[in-house]
Amino acid sequence: MTDTARPATSRCILDTIGNTPLVRLERLVPSGSAEVLLKLESVNPTGSYKDRMALSMIECAERRGDLQPGMTVVEYTGGSTGISLAFVCAVKGYRCRIVSNDAVAKEKLRSMEIFGAELEILASEGGRITADLVPRMTARAREIAAEAPSYFTDQMRNPDMVAGYASLGEELLRQIEGPIHTFCASIGTGGMLIGTARVLRRTSPRPRVVAFEPATSSVLSGGRAGAHGVEGIAPGFVPPQFDRAFVDEARGIDEDAGRVMAWQLARKEGVFAGTSTGLNVAGALQLAGEIGAGHTVVTVAVDTGLKYLAGNLYSQRPR
Repeated sequence: MTDTARPATSRCILDTIGNTPLVRLERLVPSGSAEVLLKLESVNPTGSYKDRMALSMIECAERRGDLQPGMTVVEYTGGSTGISLAFVCAVKGYRCRIVSNDAVAKEKLRSMEIFGAELEILASEGGRITADLVPRMTARAREIAAEAPSYFTDQMRNPDMVAGYASLGEELLRQIEGPIHTFCASIGTGGMLIGTARVLRRTSPRPRVVAFEPATSSVLSGGRAGAHGVEGIAPGFVPPQFDRAFVDEARGIDEDAGRVMAWQLARKEGVFAGTSTGLNVAGALQLAGEIGAGHTVVTVAVDTGLKYLAGNLYSQRPR
């Protein structure tokens, strides 16, 4: 089950963003559950769906004249956004300055540097993501952006980020025959879920949309912010671009269950991904069991597991 729209020869590597495969999970889905389909965003150039939003933020700013040759692109990021922005800036010739933190996988930080980004790393609390971390990163990025002619992409507040994911929704509609009953994914900026849901909600019947977050930091579900170790999601506050009008439910998923699922995805389905993807699939399987056979649940493999080899996800096998 794939999309055949990708051209044989592209003009530029940026043209290879998107048109990613969609696969059906076979061995992890229990009998009697809904079909679970997984969008493989690791096929994007930097191995992440963030390539879509990085390109959107840069090119929309160029069209408005907010970003011009000689300016610097500045962002705060928990990892994959920084890699994607550094990649797009490398292709387009912009200086890129990134504020990140030491809870991020070393592979991600090094990847940003290899694409040419200049990094500033803030200290986390014991290698965990806490509610104060993203605001501290944001404030520092604003300071850097004020130092010289810059475009501060400000991913959390940038509507161009959300618009960058419309293509994902459009691809799903081309790839899937019949209705999508549920679309679900974990929330970081909220851009992927909301941008995709806006497209899917134009169809009839309209799919149910479910947002996931770690159970220990269930802000969207009405709980309190807490520490967790899932990179790129659950910043400890409701993201500014998170539009509840497009979300039917927010659900906390056990982080350990997501980590176990990441291993199971590799061992049973051949999908090598990170913790947030494990969380997505763990949640999708819950929903598939609830709505039952004859229905379709769709979620996203966020990025490649190659970004997590030096961290604690794959350092030891789960029990």
